[in-house]
Amino acid sequence: MPDSAAAPVILGITGPFPHSVLAERHPAIIRQVRDAFPYGPEQHRALDALLHNCTEGVIEPLPGDAGVWRDWGLDTYAGRSWFDVPWLWSESWFYRRLLDAVGYFGPGPWQGIDPFRPFKLAELDAKETDEELAALDDLGGDADRALLHGSLWGNRADLGFRLSAAESGEAVAALVADDATALWPLLHGGGTLCLVADNAGRELVPDLLLIAHLLDTDRIARAVLHIKPHPYYVSDATTADVLDALRRLTAAPGAAAGYGRTLWSAMADGRLTMRAHPFSCAPLPYAEMPGDLRADFASAALTIFKGDLNYRRLVGDRLWAPTTPFAEVTAWFPGPVAALRTLKSDVVTGLSADTEAALDAAEPERWRTAGTHALIQVNPGASAAT
Repeated sequence: MPDSAAAPVILGITGPFPHSVLAERHPAIIRQVRDAFPYGPEQHRALDALLHNCTEGVIEPLPGDAGVWRDWGLDTYAGRSWFDVPWLWSESWFYRRLLDAVGYFGPGPWQGIDPFRPFKLAELDAKETDEELAALDDLGGDADRALLHGSLWGNRADLGFRLSAAESGEAVAALVADDATALWPLLHGGGTLCLVADNAGRELVPDLLLIAHLLDTDRIARAVLHIKPHPYYVSDATTADVLDALRRLTAAPGAAAGYGRTLWSAMADGRLTMRAHPFSCAPLPYAEMPGDLRADFASAALTIFKGDLNYRRLVGDRLWAPTTPFAEVTAWFPGPVAALRTLKSDVVTGLSADTEAALDAAEPERWRTAGTHALIQVNPGASAAT
């Protein structure tokens, strides 16, 4: 493993981007959630209190039993500013407090009501989704590559699986690392794929399409889709979001419905299963995951981590030198592992020195967080022994 002491943990005060998330994005999310449902006075008071606390106050314990959060660091960070603790931790704690404020964990009439559901459904029902699904009818002979890139770019429709020749060139140019040739050999022989999902809606749909394609072409015999046990980070996928996406696919015309039927059948016969482990919502890197989750990943032919947050948790939310090898920061992982990620935060590893220099010259700072670049990284030989 590389020396983590040389790569400090990112705090809320580590640069302008984490600070802006805590100081600006979180208050905006509170306001959006407040307007998304006709919450009553109790929820309004709790949301107002959270708005003040997360920007001007200190981390406070939950009024009741904090449960597993004590094991996840609550006793260590309570009483400290949200900006002075690890950014991954304070972000995660914000969403836990938000769910508590709207009564998600109950008891009461708002128990189990996803505060982000209106935003997820609006995206899933958008006309752009219809256009993307219609494009499946014209994939041609390179479905492997098109569907992999669709999953990679998520809701960026211009760089999803609607890849004309020109758009294909744009997508390749925007990749800061591309290990796709090392990924495909791991998907053969009928093994199990674990896919750790990121967002719902128009990002989850291409993830499901990729799984359906891999099942249809016998590249894998089984898939395990790791989702969140409850809402998290606005748009992270839960069981309800998977079902919404499946219904969207099966109700669509053309090839999309065929993919939907494949997935529906695969869930019915056990070839596709969902896993909603509590650690999926932990404010910790995956290197600290419990043994049962480690065993799941160890048994897979390949585990794919989707999205920016999962990447931060996979490699560690630290200011790594961008040229730090991806294989080194994931050497602890118990099996072959890959990351499909659009860059939306400061963490990045596995770049060549030339790539880093070119990005810094063309787009200083911005290239790390703007979502305009992406990466496909693979460590085919990760071992728990290291």
